[in-house]
Amino acid sequence: MSGAPESIRYGDYLRAIGAGRQRLSYNALGPTLGRDAQGRARPAPATAPIRLRPDEIARLLQPYVSVRFADQLKAVAPLALYLALFQVLILRQLIDDSWLIVGGLFAVILGLMFFMEGLKLGLMPFGELIGQRLPRRSPLPLVLLITLLLGIGVTFAEPAIGALQAAGQNVSPERAPYLWALLNPWSGALVLMIGASVGLAAVLGTLRFLYGWSLKPLIYTALLPVLGLTLYGASQPELAPVLGLAWDAGAVTTGPVTVPLVLALGIGIAAAAGRGDSGLSGFGIVTLASIFPIIGVLLLTLYLAATLTPAEILASAQAVGAASATLPWSARSPWVELLMGLRAIVPLVVFLWLILRWVLKEALPRPREIGLGIAFTVIGMCLFNLGLTYGLSALGGSAGASVPAAFMALPGAAGSPLYRYGVGLSIAVVFAWVLGFAATVAEPALNALGVTAEQLTNGFFKKRTLILAVSVGVACGIALGLTKLVLDLPLVWLIVPPYLLAAVLTWLSSEEFVNVAWDSAGVTTGPITVPLVLAMGLGLGNATGAVEGFGILCLASIGPIISVQLTGLWARWRLAWQARAAGHAPATPSALGAELPL
Repeated sequence: MSGAPESIRYGDYLRAIGAGRQRLSYNALGPTLGRDAQGRARPAPATAPIRLRPDEIARLLQPYVSVRFADQLKAVAPLALYLALFQVLILRQLIDDSWLIVGGLFAVILGLMFFMEGLKLGLMPFGELIGQRLPRRSPLPLVLLITLLLGIGVTFAEPAIGALQAAGQNVSPERAPYLWALLNPWSGALVLMIGASVGLAAVLGTLRFLYGWSLKPLIYTALLPVLGLTLYGASQPELAPVLGLAWDAGAVTTGPVTVPLVLALGIGIAAAAGRGDSGLSGFGIVTLASIFPIIGVLLLTLYLAATLTPAEILASAQAVGAASATLPWSARSPWVELLMGLRAIVPLVVFLWLILRWVLKEALPRPREIGLGIAFTVIGMCLFNLGLTYGLSALGGSAGASVPAAFMALPGAAGSPLYRYGVGLSIAVVFAWVLGFAATVAEPALNALGVTAEQLTNGFFKKRTLILAVSVGVACGIALGLTKLVLDLPLVWLIVPPYLLAAVLTWLSSEEFVNVAWDSAGVTTGPITVPLVLAMGLGLGNATGAVEGFGILCLASIGPIISVQLTGLWARWRLAWQARAAGHAPATPSALGAELPL
């Protein structure tokens, strides 16, 4: 195994560790100690609390805040600039309310900065503590019940779930009545069903940790009802528009709250059972949490179709429209975003605290630090919701609504179509491909998965290879999703064949590659990518007259599953071929990883 060590600029290192310090003598920090008549050192007198001036507080916090602000700025700014420049330079369209969008994006950056820091200081210690102590003090059924409830709670706390709810405002009840009902009056039930599905996935994934089950049979077992319900829904004209929402729901759930909290509990349970040293610990829950919500949303749709007719939904929509002129203050912006932030975090914190006090009978460790972290999480979620409304959704919607001007005439778009149909459509597809590639390469969770995959395969599957394979897969999926919206292709024929191909590749691939490939589909959909892509799809769907704009996210998820497994199979075939050429028997990837890393 070879490769140069990763380098880092000395200036970046100093900034990361909070440099900008001043060297002080230790004697200047403490009181001067005196001695008594016998020459013994007197105890130091009690010191008053240290009081700092505002400028000193600012100097202390500046390195800490700037690093975290820069992390989120790097994630948001390139994508926002790409969308804005593409719209202005290629599509020759101005961005409406540009200053409002800039303010919204700034709120997104601040919100994510507070949220991620609060998650680390406040919520994660809860999850880790419960994950370590609960399995040792409670029977397995109670542990699994708490895992199920935790899966529901973390789904409500996902930042991207708000984007799903906000998407309901753009759906026409006349053209897609059941989709409108799910995203408006039934939106609470929708999130609850998605959460219950995530909870069930967490329970099954935990049992997998405990008993060392292979992921392959679980994938096949989960895919059967998913594909069966999808084919049935596609055969019913009134249910077909819901398919995109159902498949996209699986991509929304695996965000920065669900994955670490549920994994902390699952791995804690596995460690308590003596299985925490398995190299596959941590894999599988993300995969199942991506598949089970599809089943949940489709089952909820069937229940809705059995209890309500399209005519009743249309009457309900008209009643809502008449009442919308007199919305209460709690349903108007910015109060609705602030209340959504409180509703997402506070119930989850109360649930975790009750588990700690009533089940584990322990006090809260470091209450001030954890309390500060929870406060950061709430502030961050509220700011993110505001930024979602005025920044990410507005920018994604504007870009999506402008892209069709490249190849078709749009009302209000001067000079459209800007290019000949074939050229304009090609430009739109390339735009989507580059957007997907850039958004995935910058995804921090993918970098972490790359490190894990490299360790799991003994260096055979390099981090950069995984990032490249996943990014290409996501980019192709988003480009295919845009093509689906433009050409109004049935989603079922874009979903079922790729998943059947993924199932075949799963059967051919080794367990390590199956785990990495299927989990990579879940980690690519972060809190920035999901709102942008959802809003872009809905804006594009409205501009082109499509019934709905969902489906891009799920196509972005299947892409990396196929690309990573194909990369693994190609590498294994190359190893086997080289072994035969050298006159030796084929060797396993892990055994030859040191000789031929990817």
